[in-house]
Amino acid sequence: MPDSYTASFEPTWRAIVVARRPLHYVDGADAHADRPAHVRAGSSLAWLGPFLALVQDDANFVALIDPRDASTRAIALPRGLGGMRQFDDTRGNKAHKLDLEACVVLTDGERETFVAFGSGSGGRREQLVVLDDALSAAPSIRLLDAGVLYRALRAEPDFAGSDMNIEGAMVHGETLRLFGRGNGAARDGEVARNATCELDAPAFLAWLRAPDGAPPRPRRIVQYELGRLDGIALGFTDAASRGASALYTATAEDSPDATRDGVVTGSVIGLLPLGGGAPRHARLTAEGGAPFTEKVEGVALHRSDEARAYLVIDSDDPARPSELCEVELVGFWAP
Repeated sequence: MPDSYTASFEPTWRAIVVARRPLHYVDGADAHADRPAHVRAGSSLAWLGPFLALVQDDANFVALIDPRDASTRAIALPRGLGGMRQFDDTRGNKAHKLDLEACVVLTDGERETFVAFGSGSGGRREQLVVLDDALSAAPSIRLLDAGVLYRALRAEPDFAGSDMNIEGAMVHGETLRLFGRGNGAARDGEVARNATCELDAPAFLAWLRAPDGAPPRPRRIVQYELGRLDGIALGFTDAASRGASALYTATAEDSPDATRDGVVTGSVIGLLPLGGGAPRHARLTAEGGAPFTEKVEGVALHRSDEARAYLVIDSDDPARPSELCEVELVGFWAP
């Protein structure tokens, strides 16, 4: 049986959203590239050089955000069905999106490799985006069919549960940790699970560069009960390394399964001890103290102030820009 922990609300902590900025591309829209004028979805954040790299679940672009002013440029990913890079119900092509929901930056001491993960909630969503030299004028961009990796993850029901949905990833030392969001539908006697598993990070990076071999096997699965907000269960949405802990976000969304959206009642941000132990979190609020009810899907720690973090919110509305938020962590947020 895997280790299992129950999260609690920490009454001495506060998490206050002190700034929010809509994300628009500095180059505007580009019809030829099938790029809108704004970042239309926000799923996960990772530091890439001086920028925050943001992946989107319904648009084939990586957004590079300058956190100083939220100015944003786009790295175009390979086109999908019909040459499109935007996917939604209006276009009738939502089933063909990559559903990129997690990202990390791996390094071998010489160069940074950016990796975005499909959620794994369907065959099309078992792909990885791999970027080398991402900040150069001519980045190397690969779309990697990672079915062999996702089959290995799905073969671990303690991690995958009934409806696997990878929503977060982080690197800590030589360990790559994946976060599964427990918002799927129950089936065949299994329930959806909030859970983490580990992969050997150097072995994973070596597999990315020579994918004809086998990827590293998942190990050390841990399950979490995150609690509820206003009666709706919380599910992991992203994570970042912070000392000996993971700084994680989780959102309460009344979704029927891992592929459909639902009503959001709020989000939390918390700390999860990487060596084992129960997570603690605080509800996100606006500056006046009212609950922050937006859907939080990405988190990155501020580079010079551990009492601050960046979040990205996703409204599940392709016509509305995603927003980069800054949150102040008040209280003794010790790792």
